[in-house]
Amino acid sequence: MDCYIENKTEFAERKKDDGMKKLKYFLLALIAGSSNLFALAQTDPVNVQMADTMRSNGKIYVVVAVILTILAGLVLYIVRLDKKISRLEKEK
Repeated sequence: MDCYIENKTEFAERKKDDGMKKLKYFLLALIAGSSNLFALAQTDPVNVQMADTMRSNGKIYVVVAVILTILAGLVLYIVRLDKKISRLEKEK
């Protein structure tokens, strides 16, 4: 039983390791599952009129920049949150 552990830091460290393993497996499954979608999405590149229009107007770069900015923001948020949580665990 984990509730009877005298040293509570062991339980927190073990739980963090399990959570990180689950997160890694989830991300791996997400990448593996989405690879099929990306492969199927490009089966007929000739009839993509919207992409051609956005590319000719130069707006596709705006879309890519917005997506990259959002992803970078999410990554920075997760890194900062992890640092804060690690610092709080060390203080405790």
